Amino acid sequence: MGVVNVTPDSFSDGGRFLDEAAAVSHGLRLIDEGADRLDLGGESTRPGAQPVAEDEEIARVVPVIAALRRQSPIPISIDTMKPAVARAAVAAGATMWNDVTALSWGPDSLATAAALGCEVVLSHMQGEPRSMQSAPCYDDVVVEVADYLAARARAAIAAGVAREAIWLDPGLGFGKRLEHNLALIAHLNRIVALGHPVLLGASRKGFIKAIDPAAVQPGDRLGGSLAAALAAARAGVAAVRVHDVAQTVQALKVQAAIEGAL
Repeated sequence: MGVVNVTPDSFSDGGRFLDEAAAVSHGLRLIDEGADRLDLGGESTRPGAQPVAEDEEIARVVPVIAALRRQSPIPISIDTMKPAVARAAVAAGATMWNDVTALSWGPDSLATAAALGCEVVLSHMQGEPRSMQSAPCYDDVVVEVADYLAARARAAIAAGVAREAIWLDPGLGFGKRLEHNLALIAHLNRIVALGHPVLLGASRKGFIKAIDPAAVQPGDRLGGSLAAALAAARAGVAAVRVHDVAQTVQALKVQAAIEGAL
């Protein structure tokens, strides 16, 4: 899953693809590099991010989705917590709703997902973007995240979302310290065992800098991002959400070739 941030303030590439033409060109390049789907967002969820007005978020993402849909049949995910944005995005051609709040942001989130009939990604987040990294705390992060995701999947199904449409994301970096992120990656099989496709987003995240202080800028974290992607593939996740598509595709091909030779 290739990342297209139509925002001025995303942690990795904020502002680079805020222009519609630049965002569309970037999305098409990621497809050429081997992306199987795109994840497009108009509101940053990085730690400390400020909220974006609903109409502004729609204005950022809908033209890009529509333009990409005219040029490619690739599945497109809308990364938003707002039901109104999800509705507008799906109407423009999006096929998945990626929600960091696991359809809990609004009272109509669950019902909207059921009505849209698209795939949904339910993510775990402790707190909210502006303050989620201030003091994250868990007794057992793997158990707590797995239990939360299982409960949100049950709630979605009860609301009318098709079971086969539900994906799960443990939410690396969303209210989690280094040790929490590492535990979740090391025990991804516990999330996979819940029986839904799992999406992992580790690309360029701050926990890589915590391990390697030399990786100051997000662009310095390719090696760590690839290591996490390979670990995720070994654990059986369905997709990895990445900024560096070509390099990740190559790494996964080599890993698959090695495993095929065993």
